[in-house]
Amino acid sequence: MVIVRMSSWRRLLLALCAVVFAHSGLGQTYQGRELVKATLLADTSAIIPGKPFTAGLLVRMAPGWHTYWKFSGDAGLPTEIKWKLPAGWKIGEIQWPIPLKTNDPGDIQTYGYQDEVLLMQEITPPAKIDISPVKLSAEANWLVCEKICIPGGATLELELPTSTTADPKNTDLFARYRRLLPQKFPDSKTAIPSWSRTGSDLHLKIVNETLANYPTVDFYPLPQGNTVVGHPSVESRNGNEIIFRIPIESPDKNLSAMPGLVVFSKFPNGNDRTAWQIEASIVAAAKPSAPSRGIFTFLLFGFIGGFILNLMPCVLPVISLKIFGFIQQAGQSRQKIFRSGLAFTAGIFAWFLALALLLIALKAGGRDVTWGGFQFTSAYFVLGLSVIVLVFALNLFGVFEISLPQSMTRGLLASSERKDNLGSFFQGVFATVLATPCSAPFLGTALGFAFTQSPIVILSIFVATAAGMSAPYFLLSAQPAWLRFLPQPGPWMVHVKQFMGFLLLATLLFLLYVLGAQRGLEGAIWASCFLLVVAIVCWMKGAFILPGTSTTKRSLVLVLTLLLLFFSGVYFIGDKFQSAKVDIAASGAPGDWQPFTPERLRTERDQGHAVFVDFTAAWCLTCKFNEKSVLESAAVRDAFQRHGVVKLKADWTNGDPVITKLLQQFGRPGVPLYVLYPGKSKEPIVFPELLSKSILLDKLETISTAVASQ
Repeated sequence: MVIVRMSSWRRLLLALCAVVFAHSGLGQTYQGRELVKATLLADTSAIIPGKPFTAGLLVRMAPGWHTYWKFSGDAGLPTEIKWKLPAGWKIGEIQWPIPLKTNDPGDIQTYGYQDEVLLMQEITPPAKIDISPVKLSAEANWLVCEKICIPGGATLELELPTSTTADPKNTDLFARYRRLLPQKFPDSKTAIPSWSRTGSDLHLKIVNETLANYPTVDFYPLPQGNTVVGHPSVESRNGNEIIFRIPIESPDKNLSAMPGLVVFSKFPNGNDRTAWQIEASIVAAAKPSAPSRGIFTFLLFGFIGGFILNLMPCVLPVISLKIFGFIQQAGQSRQKIFRSGLAFTAGIFAWFLALALLLIALKAGGRDVTWGGFQFTSAYFVLGLSVIVLVFALNLFGVFEISLPQSMTRGLLASSERKDNLGSFFQGVFATVLATPCSAPFLGTALGFAFTQSPIVILSIFVATAAGMSAPYFLLSAQPAWLRFLPQPGPWMVHVKQFMGFLLLATLLFLLYVLGAQRGLEGAIWASCFLLVVAIVCWMKGAFILPGTSTTKRSLVLVLTLLLLFFSGVYFIGDKFQSAKVDIAASGAPGDWQPFTPERLRTERDQGHAVFVDFTAAWCLTCKFNEKSVLESAAVRDAFQRHGVVKLKADWTNGDPVITKLLQQFGRPGVPLYVLYPGKSKEPIVFPELLSKSILLDKLETISTAVASQ
């Protein structure tokens, strides 16, 4: 990415000095090709104090590439502009030109812009301006897509002089895009809109003579809040009357209307397109509510899914620690065992509740929410978790002891029992953190339903999941008599404790594999260098900070360890790891799998080919198990080849927004997801999270020979 600064100097009449200069632009490049060039422009040669003017972000894209409208549809992200204006200045909302509508493979509908777009905003300066020229700054972020999607951004600047008069600038450009802005909806004498609701479909009827003259009429939705909208279509046209059908995929029985654009033109996506704005103020939408029917089924699914999480390989190392704790407690008082179990259970509930509240907040802010993905798609989260796993492993090996400061020990941890309970609590938290990349059977269905519902339903299902995961430990601690089935404490426990340290190291290897998939081999190496320093710091703590160590020596070692962590973090993580990237073009799908793109899916389906899409991620152990035991088995590979199935792998390791939208479209909160598209016009077949050869082979046999041979 290269920031380009352009200056243009013009002399105007006498004291006006109307100078427009320093339009900062950025050329976003990919493989030596400039994909996006962004520039700030103004429709005036100078700023007149107190008089509004219009500024615009001009985004020029390479041929074939596109950015997105404020509602991007099934995929993509809208362009964002964050202005940094002097005190007393005001900025209006972005004025979005009428977008183009495109239909991508996999029945993905998006709204965006090709070649070029100008996003305008009205700026109102204060009545008094003390400086000239005035520098206006804005941070722009966009997502540009073709076969792949690449995020881009720039910090842009625009300098304008202040004056008592000004001339118009960039007249043709601003006039062209002002003509593409949606118009106000006509008055009731000209156009009569009426809304109705049938089941999970909204119907918009408009009676107007003008629309009857245009062969292409469409409705572009602008869903509000948590509403999920399907693909609007024209249900009927009869003279001056047109009826649109707008499917609502997460139906709210109180939703009776929706803001949007009524777009009409002579040809689809024609340059003559005009739009009428249906304002949000006329939409009477209530808060989303969960359907009363079926809610208890999903709560049961959440409980069962939480219970099964205990059997997932990503959780087993920490679960082993808790079982080890139960063995240590054998023969102790029933109360002490019960409190320890309650503390572990509280840790599980604490993390699930915190996660639920965070997801509710992100959902309220308009973000796409997923189970596990929003954490594990972040390389820094995986790195932080790697540090925690390493520290726990070194503690089990006896390299050092995890202890709190003496002041806390004398207060909160006055007794060893309280210290043990606090350790059990954090074990519960740690187990749940490791569980987030796993999608157990039943759990995906429950959470997929929850993420389309109100905050109270999301919270309820997360509580049910926490109850399912913590149930075995709560029951075991509540019935200490069951502990007699566990082996008695003895010297052998030291070796078991060390062995569990190796289980955590195995987890660490898995996390490093994930980092390698996210940041490449170089990123994994720099992360390992930082982890080596963390290990040295732990050794220094265990070797030199002992109960009898003097204050001076303790302080010296503490300063050295902090310096080691700080400078290694700055160098290995802040510099080397941050700059390590995976070459998108060079990274491909393994074996005979092809990388997933919406365009590739559409091409294969248009040709009548059956397509199997594996939505996966490097951090998803369930995905890896399914791939090894089912997808890569000889029987399944032969069946794919025999039926002529095209295999596409949708890699969600780094949180691709297009894949996120598709997961939501299929009602899944995360990976794994397996979808078989039998043919061009047939409905896709969705498989359960835990695959089996029999299920997959049976569905493959349903593909007709005619379709497979096309």
